[in-house]
Amino acid sequence: MRKTITLSMVVGGFALQAVSYFFLAAPLGIPVNESFSNPRVPFGAGFFVLGVMLVFVAAVVYELLPESWGG
Repeated sequence: MRKTITLSMVVGGFALQAVSYFFLAAPLGIPVNESFSNPRVPFGAGFFVLGVMLVFVAAVVYELLPESWGG
């Protein structure tokens, strides 16, 4: 059970990172001025950080959840 939860958290975290970077934070086009340094959506970088945190919390969840025996 804990492997399933951990794996789903890791996959979800990486998916959130990819989606938030490519669709919310990464600017499109050729950088011609300093406005390309800003994300397209103001909270896009926050979702990326949330995805990174989710991946790291998955390791904590794996260690804290008891291992199910048999069944």
